[in-house]
Amino acid sequence: MERPADRGAQRRAAPPVLQNAFRPFFLAGAFWAAALVPLWVWEFAGGGSGPVPSMGLTGHAHEMLYGYLAAIICGFSLTAIPNWTGRAPVAGMGLAALFGLWVIGRVAVLAFDGVVAVMVDLAFLFVLAAVAFREVVAGKNWRNLPVVGLLSLFALSHLLFHFPDHYLVAIRGTFAVAALLIALIGGRIVPSFTRNWLASVASPHTATMPGPMKVYDKMSLGVLVLALLSWTIAPAYLATGGVLLLAGVMQAVRLARWKGQATLAEPLVWSLHAGYAWLPIAVGLIGAGIAWPALIPASAGLHALAAGLIGTMTLAVMTRASLGHTGRPRKADWVTTLIYILAHLGAVLRVCAALHGNDTLLLAAGATLWSGAFLLFCIGYAPMLFGSKPTRPVSG
Repeated sequence: MERPADRGAQRRAAPPVLQNAFRPFFLAGAFWAAALVPLWVWEFAGGGSGPVPSMGLTGHAHEMLYGYLAAIICGFSLTAIPNWTGRAPVAGMGLAALFGLWVIGRVAVLAFDGVVAVMVDLAFLFVLAAVAFREVVAGKNWRNLPVVGLLSLFALSHLLFHFPDHYLVAIRGTFAVAALLIALIGGRIVPSFTRNWLASVASPHTATMPGPMKVYDKMSLGVLVLALLSWTIAPAYLATGGVLLLAGVMQAVRLARWKGQATLAEPLVWSLHAGYAWLPIAVGLIGAGIAWPALIPASAGLHALAAGLIGTMTLAVMTRASLGHTGRPRKADWVTTLIYILAHLGAVLRVCAALHGNDTLLLAAGATLWSGAFLLFCIGYAPMLFGSKPTRPVSG
């Protein structure tokens, strides 16, 4: 069995980009999001498939969930787990092999058909879940077993996606898992980072910040689990819409307790609140679409979840983690702030496009802004993700 000391030595010997999982996976995931969305919109508008094989709606959903999102979840989880367990992070050749598996999966699904391509594509998430389980168990970090459970459900929903009769259930299930991961982990980091920032600026709001995982938080998570489970397996029932609307209201109240209005001076903090705000919006829109389908199309809530919640929250976490774990000050510059603004504007326009019958102009504008946010992340953050930590503390 590999010893932590051996892994630490491998990490120090590895090039910077292979010393932490967030480095290759954040960069590759952001590039994948930036590249695929414009190509899909071009294809959707009748312009052809471009330089890659035609994706179709199914391929677009697959690559945004099991390509882009899977990469970001991997980068975050394998960076956070060492903080939870005290074990050395996966790095060096092990990280290179995992990243290579993700890359091969993208090539397999875009260039090949058949069982072998599917198996290659499926392998990445199952390996990720196994690695996360090993790390959490080895570190006796039982508190985070639910995170490992959600990663396992993510992998299983990917498997279900490849059964044609069940791929819609798989898509809803994957979105549900992503929303629950954000609700669970966001419920820890958003109030914690907010409290830390408010304390650093001696804000009077610090004393009234709620502690982590109070009774209300657990209740709101329980209702959210019920709502998302109902949506996954019974999306047409009016009762499902009602539970989703209730879950949306409860998540909005939960977010309001975190004092986001007091963080407007620091984009690195308010971006977490703004990203999380898409959760009650998305869940509420999905519920409203079930209750009043003639007024709210189903795609509005789905894209509030995808472009809104997942898109903006992943960027908020990616920027903060990249700055902190590469030894930079946790403070947003103009590039980082612009990333947040572009992502949110793009998400708003994408939802508006859905509400207006997928209006092509709104769709193209939203895709341009949203993808532009990820492209700007690649350009602005690539130097620090490829480079070493500063040799001395950076002022600021």
